Amino acid sequence: MNIQWDAEKYGSDFSFVQQYGGGVADLVDPVAGGTLLDLGCGNGALTALLRDRGFRVMGLEASPEQLALARRSWPDIPFFQGDAADFSLPEPVDAVFSNAVFHWIDAARQPDLLRCVHAALKPGGQFVFEFGGAGNNRLIHGALAETFARRGLPYRNPFYFPTVGEYAGRLEAAGFQVRYAVLFDRPTRLTGERGLEEWMDMFLKTPLSAFETEVERRAVLRETAEALREELFRDGAWYADYVRLRMKAIRL
Repeated sequence: MNIQWDAEKYGSDFSFVQQYGGGVADLVDPVAGGTLLDLGCGNGALTALLRDRGFRVMGLEASPEQLALARRSWPDIPFFQGDAADFSLPEPVDAVFSNAVFHWIDAARQPDLLRCVHAALKPGGQFVFEFGGAGNNRLIHGALAETFARRGLPYRNPFYFPTVGEYAGRLEAAGFQVRYAVLFDRPTRLTGERGLEEWMDMFLKTPLSAFETEVERRAVLRETAEALREELFRDGAWYADYVRLRMKAIRL
Protein backbone atom coordinates (compact mmCIF):
# COMPACT_ATOMS: atom_id res chain seq x y z
CA MET A 1 0.00 0.00 0.00
CA ASN A 2 1.67 3.22 -1.15
CA ILE A 3 0.89 6.18 1.10
CA GLN A 4 2.28 9.71 0.86
CA TRP A 5 2.77 10.77 4.46
CA ASP A 6 2.71 14.19 6.08
CA ALA A 7 5.64 13.14 8.25
CA GLU A 8 5.63 16.25 10.46
CA LYS A 9 1.90 15.95 11.24
CA TYR A 10 2.24 12.21 11.79
CA GLY A 11 4.97 12.81 14.36
CA SER A 12 3.13 15.59 16.20
CA ASP A 13 -0.60 14.81 16.08
CA PHE A 14 -0.20 11.01 16.06
CA SER A 15 2.81 10.68 18.36
CA PHE A 16 0.97 7.92 20.26
CA VAL A 17 2.28 5.51 17.59
CA GLN A 18 5.85 5.89 18.81
CA GLN A 19 4.84 6.37 22.46
CA TYR A 20 3.03 3.05 22.63
CA GLY A 21 5.89 1.52 20.65
CA GLY A 22 8.11 1.94 23.69
CA GLY A 23 6.22 -0.94 25.31
CA VAL A 24 6.96 -3.16 22.32
CA ALA A 25 10.65 -2.22 22.54
CA ASP A 26 10.69 -3.50 26.13
CA LEU A 27 10.31 -7.04 24.74
CA VAL A 28 13.68 -6.81 22.99
CA ASP A 29 16.29 -8.49 25.18
CA PRO A 30 19.53 -6.50 25.42
CA VAL A 31 22.47 -7.97 23.51
CA ALA A 32 25.93 -6.59 24.32
CA GLY A 33 27.12 -4.86 21.16
CA GLY A 34 24.17 -6.36 19.32
CA THR A 35 22.87 -5.25 15.95
CA LEU A 36 19.22 -4.39 15.30
CA LEU A 37 17.06 -3.51 12.31
CA ASP A 38 14.03 -1.29 12.88
CA LEU A 39 11.77 -2.49 10.06
CA GLY A 40 9.43 0.28 8.93
CA CYS A 41 11.17 2.75 11.20
CA GLY A 42 9.01 5.77 10.34
CA ASN A 43 10.49 8.96 11.77
CA GLY A 44 13.23 7.03 13.59
CA ALA A 45 12.13 7.80 17.16
CA LEU A 46 12.04 4.15 18.22
CA THR A 47 15.24 3.39 16.33
CA ALA A 48 16.95 6.04 18.46
CA LEU A 49 15.37 4.60 21.62
CA LEU A 50 16.79 1.17 20.86
CA ARG A 51 20.18 2.68 20.08
CA ASP A 52 20.13 4.33 23.50
CA ARG A 53 19.54 0.88 25.00
CA GLY A 54 22.84 -0.33 23.60
CA PHE A 55 22.11 -1.70 20.14
CA ARG A 56 23.93 -0.78 16.97
CA VAL A 57 20.88 0.13 14.97
CA MET A 58 19.75 0.78 11.42
CA GLY A 59 16.34 1.67 10.06
CA LEU A 60 14.50 0.68 6.90
CA GLU A 61 11.52 2.73 5.72
CA ALA A 62 9.46 2.83 2.51
CA SER A 63 8.16 6.39 2.85
CA PRO A 64 10.56 9.06 1.52
CA GLU A 65 8.84 11.68 3.69
CA GLN A 66 9.33 9.71 6.90
CA LEU A 67 12.85 8.72 5.87
CA ALA A 68 13.87 12.35 5.30
CA LEU A 69 12.59 13.29 8.77
CA ALA A 70 14.43 10.37 10.39
CA ARG A 71 17.70 11.34 8.72
CA ARG A 72 17.32 14.98 9.81
CA SER A 73 16.48 14.02 13.37
CA TRP A 74 19.20 11.41 13.87
CA PRO A 75 21.97 11.96 11.31
CA ASP A 76 24.26 9.50 13.12
CA ILE A 77 21.91 6.54 12.51
CA PRO A 78 21.94 4.77 9.12
CA PHE A 79 18.48 4.85 7.54
CA PHE A 80 17.67 3.15 4.24
CA GLN A 81 14.71 3.23 1.90
CA GLY A 82 13.20 -0.15 1.16
CA ASP A 83 10.21 -2.47 1.08
CA ALA A 84 9.60 -4.54 4.25
CA ALA A 85 8.52 -7.49 2.09
CA ASP A 86 11.45 -7.27 -0.33
CA PHE A 87 14.77 -6.42 1.33
CA SER A 88 18.09 -7.97 2.27
CA LEU A 89 20.96 -6.97 4.55
CA PRO A 90 24.70 -7.26 3.91
CA GLU A 91 25.05 -9.18 7.21
CA PRO A 92 22.48 -10.76 9.53
CA VAL A 93 21.52 -8.92 12.72
CA ASP A 94 20.76 -9.99 16.30
CA ALA A 95 17.26 -8.51 16.34
CA VAL A 96 14.53 -7.22 14.06
CA PHE A 97 12.00 -4.85 15.60
CA SER A 98 8.85 -3.39 14.06
CA ASN A 99 5.98 -1.26 15.31
CA ALA A 100 2.66 -0.45 13.58
CA VAL A 101 3.83 -1.62 10.14
CA PHE A 102 2.71 -5.12 9.16
CA HIS A 103 -1.02 -4.33 8.87
CA TRP A 104 -0.11 -2.12 5.88
CA ILE A 105 1.21 -5.18 4.01
CA ASP A 106 -1.31 -7.32 2.10
CA ALA A 107 -1.92 -10.86 3.36
CA ALA A 108 -0.52 -12.28 0.11
CA ARG A 109 2.83 -10.57 0.78
CA GLN A 110 3.17 -11.62 4.43
CA PRO A 111 5.16 -14.78 3.54
CA ASP A 112 7.63 -12.59 1.61
CA LEU A 113 7.95 -10.29 4.64
CA LEU A 114 8.67 -13.20 6.98
CA ARG A 115 11.17 -14.75 4.56
CA CYS A 116 13.07 -11.46 4.43
CA VAL A 117 13.08 -11.15 8.22
CA HIS A 118 14.24 -14.77 8.65
CA ALA A 119 17.12 -14.19 6.22
CA ALA A 120 18.02 -10.91 8.00
CA LEU A 121 18.40 -12.56 11.43
CA LYS A 122 21.19 -14.62 12.90
CA PRO A 123 20.16 -18.09 14.15
CA GLY A 124 18.58 -17.50 17.54
CA GLY A 125 17.94 -13.86 16.68
CA GLN A 126 14.87 -12.18 18.11
CA PHE A 127 11.94 -10.83 16.13
CA VAL A 128 9.75 -8.42 18.11
CA PHE A 129 6.80 -6.57 16.64
CA GLU A 130 3.33 -5.13 17.10
CA PHE A 131 0.64 -4.23 14.59
CA GLY A 132 -3.12 -4.16 14.16
CA GLY A 133 -4.80 -7.44 15.04
CA ALA A 134 -8.21 -9.01 14.48
CA GLY A 135 -10.96 -6.50 15.27
CA ASN A 136 -8.72 -3.45 14.96
CA ASN A 137 -10.82 -0.30 14.32
CA ARG A 138 -13.89 -2.46 13.75
CA LEU A 139 -16.26 0.37 14.69
CA ILE A 140 -14.52 2.89 12.43
CA HIS A 141 -14.38 0.63 9.38
CA GLY A 142 -17.97 -0.48 9.94
CA ALA A 143 -19.23 3.10 10.09
CA LEU A 144 -17.28 4.02 6.97
CA ALA A 145 -18.77 1.07 5.12
CA GLU A 146 -22.25 2.41 5.96
CA THR A 147 -21.32 5.95 4.86
CA PHE A 148 -19.97 4.62 1.57
CA ALA A 149 -23.07 2.44 1.07
CA ARG A 150 -25.36 5.47 1.43
CA ARG A 151 -23.48 6.90 -1.57
CA GLY A 152 -23.78 3.68 -3.54
CA LEU A 153 -20.09 2.81 -3.15
CA PRO A 154 -18.39 -0.33 -1.82
CA TYR A 155 -15.94 0.02 1.06
CA ARG A 156 -12.92 -2.26 1.35
CA ASN A 157 -10.87 -2.33 4.52
CA PRO A 158 -7.35 -1.93 3.09
CA PHE A 159 -5.52 -3.51 6.06
CA TYR A 160 -4.43 -6.96 7.20
CA PHE A 161 -5.57 -7.69 10.78
CA PRO A 162 -4.86 -11.34 11.71
CA THR A 163 -5.65 -13.38 14.81
CA VAL A 164 -2.95 -14.70 17.13
CA GLY A 165 -3.39 -18.20 15.75
CA GLU A 166 -3.20 -17.11 12.15
CA TYR A 167 0.02 -15.14 12.57
CA ALA A 168 1.65 -17.71 14.87
CA GLY A 169 1.08 -20.26 12.10
CA ARG A 170 2.71 -17.96 9.57
CA LEU A 171 5.73 -17.48 11.83
CA GLU A 172 6.17 -21.20 12.43
CA ALA A 173 5.89 -21.96 8.71
CA ALA A 174 8.60 -19.35 8.05
CA GLY A 175 11.07 -20.92 10.50
CA PHE A 176 10.37 -19.06 13.75
CA GLN A 177 9.49 -20.25 17.23
CA VAL A 178 6.86 -18.08 18.92
CA ARG A 179 7.79 -17.08 22.47
CA TYR A 180 5.15 -14.45 23.25
CA ALA A 181 1.83 -13.48 21.69
CA VAL A 182 -1.04 -11.32 22.89
CA LEU A 183 -4.06 -9.67 21.25
CA PHE A 184 -5.43 -6.79 23.30
CA ASP A 185 -7.76 -3.81 23.14
CA ARG A 186 -6.05 -0.44 23.29
CA PRO A 187 -8.53 2.44 22.99
CA THR A 188 -6.37 5.35 21.88
CA ARG A 189 -7.10 8.99 22.64
CA LEU A 190 -6.91 11.27 19.62
CA THR A 191 -5.94 14.95 19.49
CA GLY A 192 -8.35 17.84 18.96
CA GLU A 193 -12.05 18.48 18.42
CA ARG A 194 -11.87 16.81 15.00
CA GLY A 195 -9.58 14.04 16.20
CA LEU A 196 -11.44 11.17 14.58
CA GLU A 197 -11.88 12.98 11.26
CA GLU A 198 -8.17 13.79 11.18
CA TRP A 199 -7.27 10.22 12.10
CA MET A 200 -9.35 8.86 9.20
CA ASP A 201 -7.90 11.46 6.86
CA MET A 202 -4.35 10.46 7.83
CA PHE A 203 -4.64 6.68 7.86
CA LEU A 204 -7.44 5.84 5.41
CA LYS A 205 -6.24 7.63 2.29
CA THR A 206 -6.71 4.58 0.06
CA PRO A 207 -10.47 4.06 0.55
CA LEU A 208 -11.09 7.83 0.73
CA SER A 209 -9.50 8.23 -2.70
CA ALA A 210 -12.87 7.02 -4.06
CA PHE A 211 -14.04 10.63 -3.65
CA GLU A 212 -12.68 13.05 -6.21
CA THR A 213 -13.12 16.32 -4.34
CA GLU A 214 -12.05 17.58 -0.96
CA VAL A 215 -15.64 18.67 -0.28
CA GLU A 216 -16.91 15.11 -0.75
CA ARG A 217 -14.13 13.66 1.42
CA ARG A 218 -14.78 16.12 4.24
CA ALA A 219 -18.50 15.36 4.14
CA VAL A 220 -17.80 11.63 4.44
CA LEU A 221 -15.44 12.20 7.37
CA ARG A 222 -17.92 14.41 9.23
CA GLU A 223 -20.83 12.04 8.65
CA THR A 224 -18.84 9.01 9.79
CA ALA A 225 -17.52 10.75 12.90
CA GLU A 226 -21.01 11.83 13.93
CA ALA A 227 -22.26 8.26 13.52
CA LEU A 228 -19.54 7.15 15.95
CA ARG A 229 -19.88 9.96 18.48
CA GLU A 230 -21.86 7.94 21.01
CA GLU A 231 -19.31 5.08 21.00
CA LEU A 232 -15.98 6.82 20.44
CA PHE A 233 -16.35 10.30 21.99
CA ARG A 234 -16.09 10.49 25.77
CA ASP A 235 -14.80 12.87 28.43
CA GLY A 236 -14.36 15.55 25.77
CA ALA A 237 -12.09 13.52 23.49
CA TRP A 238 -12.24 11.16 20.53
CA TYR A 239 -10.84 7.64 20.75
CA ALA A 240 -9.86 5.12 18.08
CA ASP A 241 -10.88 1.53 18.81
CA TYR A 242 -7.48 -0.07 18.42
CA VAL A 243 -6.77 -3.79 18.87
CA ARG A 244 -3.09 -4.70 18.79
CA LEU A 245 -1.23 -7.93 18.12
CA ARG A 246 2.12 -8.01 19.95
CA MET A 247 4.52 -10.91 19.42
CA LYS A 248 8.04 -12.12 19.97
CA ALA A 249 9.62 -14.97 18.03
CA ILE A 250 13.06 -16.55 17.70
CA ARG A 251 14.66 -17.48 14.38
CA LEU A 252 15.39 -21.22 14.27
